[in-house]
This record gives sequence, C-alpha cells and structure tokens, in this order.
Amino acid sequence: MEVIFSISGKVLIAELFGELDHHAAAQIRGYIDAAVESHAAKYLIFDFSKVRYMDSSGIGMVLGRYRKMNETNGAIAIVSCSAAVRNILNMAGIFSLMDYMDTKEEAILYFKGKEAS
Repeated sequence: MEVIFSISGKVLIAELFGELDHHAAAQIRGYIDAAVESHAAKYLIFDFSKVRYMDSSGIGMVLGRYRKMNETNGAIAIVSCSAAVRNILNMAGIFSLMDYMDTKEEAILYFKGKEAS
C-alpha cells in the first residue's frame, strides 16, 4: 500500500494505492496523521480510486481519522471508490458520517465553500 499526499489550502488529499488491509492500515494511519499535523489540515479527502481491496482494518483506519478530524472541527470526504470498496464502506455506515463525492475536485470545492461561509 502506498499513499501520495497533495494539499490545497487547508485540504489534504490522501491518494491511496493497493490493498488497504491489516498489513497496511497501521502504517497508512501513521502517514496520514503525520501529514494532517504537518500541514495543519482542517479537511481530509480519501481518494480510493486506486484501492483494489479493503477489509475491516481499512474501515477502522477511516473511522479513526474521522474521530481525529472531528475533534478539531474538521471533516472528511471520500472520493472515487470502486463499486466493491464503496459497498464495503456503505455497509459499515461510513457514509452516514462523511460525504462521498465522485472527484477530488468536487470535494476540494465543497470544503473551500465551507471555509468561505
């Protein structure tokens, strides 16, 4: 599993590649937490377009980041999931806590709109 970060204002984008399973979740969690802190990000976008597989450890990683972002009045959006990954996240109730959008650009505009209001 690999993660590539980009930043747009207070929005951190985490583009994930590979399989988000128990082997990768702890490492990815550390990378994301460090990036959120170093960039003072208020919003986090998970781009799952290149994630081929995800298990309950991946769900736990997403929920843990939700709790951390929520503590600082931040928010998370998930973008570009495959049908299989989106189904897993939906069954876990993730989309009742955070928004799903089709593209990174859509999510960035959404968060920048929240900043302006």
